[in-house]
Amino acid sequence: MAMALAKTESCSDIVLEYQKGFGNEFASEALAGALPVGQNSPQKSPLGLFSELVSGTAFSAPRSLNRRSYLFRIRPSVSQGVFGPLDNRNFLTPPLDIEPYPGPLRWAPFAMPEAPTDFIQGILTICGNGSPKDHVGMAVHSFAANRSMDARAFSNADAECLILPQIGGLRLVTEIGILHVRPGEVALVPKGMKFRVDLLDGPIRGFLCENYGHPFVLPDLGLIGSHGLANAIDFEVPVAAYEDKEGPVELVHKLAGSLWSAELDHSPFDVVAWRGNWTPSKFDMRRFMVMGALNFDHPDPSIFCALSSPSSSVSGGNLDFMVLPPRWMVAEHTFRPPGFHRNCVAEFLSVIQGSHEARSSSFPPGSVSVHNSWTPHGPDFATYEAAREADLAPVKIEDALVFMFETRFPLEVASQALEGKNRQREGHRGWEGFRKRFPEG
Repeated sequence: MAMALAKTESCSDIVLEYQKGFGNEFASEALAGALPVGQNSPQKSPLGLFSELVSGTAFSAPRSLNRRSYLFRIRPSVSQGVFGPLDNRNFLTPPLDIEPYPGPLRWAPFAMPEAPTDFIQGILTICGNGSPKDHVGMAVHSFAANRSMDARAFSNADAECLILPQIGGLRLVTEIGILHVRPGEVALVPKGMKFRVDLLDGPIRGFLCENYGHPFVLPDLGLIGSHGLANAIDFEVPVAAYEDKEGPVELVHKLAGSLWSAELDHSPFDVVAWRGNWTPSKFDMRRFMVMGALNFDHPDPSIFCALSSPSSSVSGGNLDFMVLPPRWMVAEHTFRPPGFHRNCVAEFLSVIQGSHEARSSSFPPGSVSVHNSWTPHGPDFATYEAAREADLAPVKIEDALVFMFETRFPLEVASQALEGKNRQREGHRGWEGFRKRFPEG
């Protein structure tokens, strides 16, 4: 029986249970009595299980940041075959082959596959920076799949993974348990954790972000107070669930930018019980508690930060994940859309549903824009003209869910993305038409 269940979620053939919190100490067992009492390494673990410690951070990391879990599994992880190299030319790792581009870049939604394609096969790198060898930087990829990862598992020794479906729901099977992740939700998988992506209800498309730097934390709230933005209680963590299956399974492993493959003779998702805080989780972005202007002007976009991989307190984070959910716009005497801006950090932006208030057209859900450090950006011409004359009654942005990744390091764009058929090479024309109004106003 699973422990500490807080919510159930129905699917056609399964009911999922979740625990609540971010970075908490959790414990869960799929069979009663599987967790040893009062210790982690008994001479003989209950039910004949193997005790395995996974350390997600340095042993001596500060207690508030230390991430580790004890897994009690049917077979130890050392029971695996010999690794050989695996070719996947679309799944790239920085440093990439193109120097950072100083102008705006834009893409239409990425195509769905026609041939049978699973999550790993459907990854296409868009941009990134840094290097996992130096434990710094990030990368953003699109993914599209029309079949589940049958008899396959993936582990990423380079990065923590953020998975954002934009079309279709996915069943994320991990060593710790199972998450159902649908458009509008984001899943966070720790570095090194094995997982499998199955389809819930048809083909899927979305984005995968790799974080090579400091593990994600909830940003400090300062004068906001004790709660707001992404609240810890709204993160959902799975309960223990296991597979006791014999038969060949391919383990795809990513290390230092290279993909490797080894054959297992059993499912690696055989953890019957676990305790600790090295866990996957998911967050419904519509639960982001928005802060904003109640009288005039705009606060900085940092108010939309849900998760942060810290770096420099002056130059910016290694990677910040920003959420712009449905919200009210009430500022008076104010140009309400995001204004013209140049920024010391680079920005990757996409739309999960609806539209972005600074884009008047040609930016449907699944579209992407990239603005490197100091690249000017802001509302397009049509948005600007309309907002100058708009009635400033309170307005709710109803049908919109937008996310951004911000990073202090310039973004290199993969040549496969620059040369892609869906790149909008005329995207800059949205800013044509501005005329001089000085000095008449």
